[in-house]
Amino acid sequence: MAEKKPQRTYKQVARARAQERTRETLLQAASEEVERDGWRQASLETVAERAGVTKQTALRHFGSKQGLLDAVMRRTSSIVVKERNEAPVGDIAGAVANLTRHYGRYGNIMTRLLPYRDAVVRVLGEEHRDSLARRAVDHGHQVHKDWVLRTFEPQLARLSGQARERRLAQLVTVCDVYTWKVLRRDLGLSAAQTEAALVELIERLLEPDAAPPKPARKRSSPAPQAKKKRSSPARTRQRKPS
Repeated sequence: MAEKKPQRTYKQVARARAQERTRETLLQAASEEVERDGWRQASLETVAERAGVTKQTALRHFGSKQGLLDAVMRRTSSIVVKERNEAPVGDIAGAVANLTRHYGRYGNIMTRLLPYRDAVVRVLGEEHRDSLARRAVDHGHQVHKDWVLRTFEPQLARLSGQARERRLAQLVTVCDVYTWKVLRRDLGLSAAQTEAALVELIERLLEPDAAPPKPARKRSSPAPQAKKKRSSPARTRQRKPS
């Protein structure tokens, strides 16, 4: 009996590792389905087929299509937080490089999941407002705001009150995934041009507030010249000698 225990333990470890690999394969396949069509047309059958397993295997791991999507969102969120926190503090170019690298990898999934979050509430009702889909996206918004606060703290520290709150809101907007989507996907800028555009926008926001321009001095118009009185022909006509 004592000799069989190590073999049994080895088989249990091998089985657990195989299940973890299957789970990761399913999560990756589901992520690809989300990126491809926003999860609207996806099914457990298509995800399982992409992963090379059966639908029953997918059900055994996640319970349902919604359970699989929730797991995808948790997985993506943890990766996002880890990668975004690698951005250098106070370095605009370095921060934007981190941001665009992250959006280049996950931007399509993120922009597809945001409407899905709202659809869950709209279709299923208010009782699903606290669903994981809703909480995950709301958590993502908070993570993004915290990232802006951390990354641009040296520049924001120069401001206070409403000016600081306004500048923070502007930075959150400029750094949002939808701003990246408009520049990169909708307007077709290259990755390098998108990065340069974001750097320029942030630099304009964070440069010291300039003094308001002085009003241009009005150029004085030349004084109107006095009109010369034209003599009437009768007065200028010389009298002919009689």
